[in-house]
Amino acid sequence: MTERLQKLLARAGYGSRRQLEQVIEAGRIRVNNQIATLGDKADPRDEIRMDGKRLNLEERLHTRCRVLAYKKHVDQVVTRKDPEGRPTIFKSLPKMKAGRWLAIGRLDVNTSGLLLVTTDGELKRRLEHPSYEVVRSYAVRVRGNVDDAMIERLLEGVQLDDGIARFDSIRVGEESKRANRWFEVTVRQGRNRVVRRLWDSQGVTVSRLMRTGFGTVGLPSGVKAGGWRELDRKEVRELAAMVDLQR
Repeated sequence: MTERLQKLLARAGYGSRRQLEQVIEAGRIRVNNQIATLGDKADPRDEIRMDGKRLNLEERLHTRCRVLAYKKHVDQVVTRKDPEGRPTIFKSLPKMKAGRWLAIGRLDVNTSGLLLVTTDGELKRRLEHPSYEVVRSYAVRVRGNVDDAMIERLLEGVQLDDGIARFDSIRVGEESKRANRWFEVTVRQGRNRVVRRLWDSQGVTVSRLMRTGFGTVGLPSGVKAGGWRELDRKEVRELAAMVDLQR
């Protein structure tokens, strides 16, 4: 069966649909010796080349979907190459004969905790898509005075520069000092730095932030920062089912 070229390549793990659309627009992909254009459809059995190199889609698409629960530490970046020379999470991942690892969403350099990584481009796309409202959980330490009125505002919704944002839940953690408190929060929006920006909007500062859950997956226990645990097939199926995929 044929399908949109960017969707087919994303399913095979060659990048996100948006990235692949840019590659197609740049004329870097040929299908059966013809330069591809946006809107073209293709079959995995077609001869598809990117930058002159033939892509083995059939092998990739028949490879089992893999997902890692990676435990990121601060100072690591979620990019393949960093111009500043900072350590990247991809150097810590297991090597593969075919395909490549794709990060599901991002964590900024100062945020630690759970990051999901997969070989499946379509699973990545759906888990990131706002229409599925996948729950992300965080432990956050806040410096400043937080009262009940502030918590209510953060639950009802706050106007940020890119629209209204809110927490789905806020639970007060164990309090050590009134000016430096831990909270457990959940959010369904995968917008850039949304947890930090929500707290910043109230005049308080996030001093530590750690993601503890993404959908059905929690932060792996017994794994050191910079390490990972591979999800078993049942866990992958449960994660995929959240976004209406069969894997």
